[in-house]
Amino acid sequence: MQSTMMNQPLTITSIMEFADKVYPNQEIVSVTLDNPNHRYLYKDAFRRTRQLANALESMGLKQGDVVATMAWNDYRHFELYYAISCSGMVCHTINPRLFDDQIEYIINHAEDQWIFIDPLFVPKLEAMQDKMPNIKGFVVLTSERNMPKTSLRNVFCYESLIATHTEQFNWPMLDENTASALCYTSGTTGNPKGVVYSHRSTVLHSYASNMPNASGIKHQDVVMPIVPMFHVNGWGVVYSVPMSGAKLVMPGLKMADGEMLTTLINNEKVTISSGVPTIWQALLDYLNTSGSTIKSIKRLGVGGAACPLSIFKEFKEKYNVNVEQGWGMTETSPLGTCNIMDDTDYDLPEEEFNQKIVRQGRPVFGVDLRIVDDEGNELPWDGKSFGDVQVRGSWITQSYHKLEDEFTQDGWFNTGDVAYMDNESRMQITDRRKDIIKSGGEWISTVELENQAFNHLDIAEAAVIGVNHDKWTERPLLLVVVKSGKSISSDEMLAWFKGKVATWWIPSACEFVEELPHTATGKLDKKVLKEQYKGYVWPEFA
Repeated sequence: MQSTMMNQPLTITSIMEFADKVYPNQEIVSVTLDNPNHRYLYKDAFRRTRQLANALESMGLKQGDVVATMAWNDYRHFELYYAISCSGMVCHTINPRLFDDQIEYIINHAEDQWIFIDPLFVPKLEAMQDKMPNIKGFVVLTSERNMPKTSLRNVFCYESLIATHTEQFNWPMLDENTASALCYTSGTTGNPKGVVYSHRSTVLHSYASNMPNASGIKHQDVVMPIVPMFHVNGWGVVYSVPMSGAKLVMPGLKMADGEMLTTLINNEKVTISSGVPTIWQALLDYLNTSGSTIKSIKRLGVGGAACPLSIFKEFKEKYNVNVEQGWGMTETSPLGTCNIMDDTDYDLPEEEFNQKIVRQGRPVFGVDLRIVDDEGNELPWDGKSFGDVQVRGSWITQSYHKLEDEFTQDGWFNTGDVAYMDNESRMQITDRRKDIIKSGGEWISTVELENQAFNHLDIAEAAVIGVNHDKWTERPLLLVVVKSGKSISSDEMLAWFKGKVATWWIPSACEFVEELPHTATGKLDKKVLKEQYKGYVWPEFA
């Protein structure tokens, strides 16, 4: 028997057309370099998107071509997301925080044809444009009045470009498996690797993101994505919010400015926001020093790195805001797991609750997840058997762009994370495979030690790496940045771990540093630290 159901393709175009038709008067608010308070409606956004689609066509671009963006979270970038993908082209978002040689590599590797750039990044691309011979031209995301002087070749002003084009455009009927977007990993080892998303994977990911056990966005919500749109498609919020008909608030280049974030939250009545732990720490710091409040916020999503317990507790105790952790990566679009507390969790003893709230959470429907040992055997979800995290699903990549042979043979993607699943199906990441420490034949989690260090009120940031040791093969070395105006000794810092972790886990030494290196996506760059301290002499041998 055959189904009698219609077979409508799952495309980003359908999200756009739905939001335009059902929620035309919902607002999009943006902070841009040329306007700190830009606001318009969905119907205005998609009218301009159609003008942009006509402009792309006039530039000689066709279906399958790759168009790059290097921009902040704002309304013009929003328009590019939809105009490029819904025209059948591929939207390649470039992380401007990558090293110049990485940016040159991915532009050439992706075969980008045009680049749409924020004015702040014009000098960066001026300096490297000769190393990008395939680029046909550049479009600066600003108005004619604010157009910077530039030596970029074949350069256009965005507003002038789209102004001459009609507001009518016939969107092509696309196969749902058509490539829609391209994002590269930060490339901590070797060159960055590209992940190509499809219309189908993006729509399914958006559906999953909006489930109650994930973001749970409703049309009454006001959502402010702080995670950059050049980082894994802004965690897909640019799609899931219009799908829900919610108001969208985009902080632009002010995404790390605690004062501006507070102003936006309070003025626009933001209810949901998402970002990395460093962003939430910056917001906390501003709130604590200014005495401001954020009464409208209901939930803050956090991901990209393990979030310290102190951030969860401080937001809840001082501002009555729930912080909810998730896990994912570029290769998973990125949603993999979400940690939503059960009602009964709030009745648990404090220590048990604290252990549970910092976990990465349960897999969302659509993500099949398993933990395997070194031989590939699946491990039980018993809260103690840890191994490699592997996933598969409809929005999980099965290969890298132009590197099709780099995946496991049985259809599972090996994430590089090491974790265990508790008996409530919540995942706890213990480390990255390349960072976990094996000391005296036993494993030590650097993530756990870093979180414990960060919970000390005098510590601004901490990193733990494994360093060669004559007796134990490897031992953990703690590297600490102390908060301004605070002071703590090495012995006091190491004593902080007593009773919180196993005795043999406690780092063998502590070194104080002015700052720690980070990758382009803001994560600790342990590759740099391991190189820097590979010849470290332990105090006992000094």
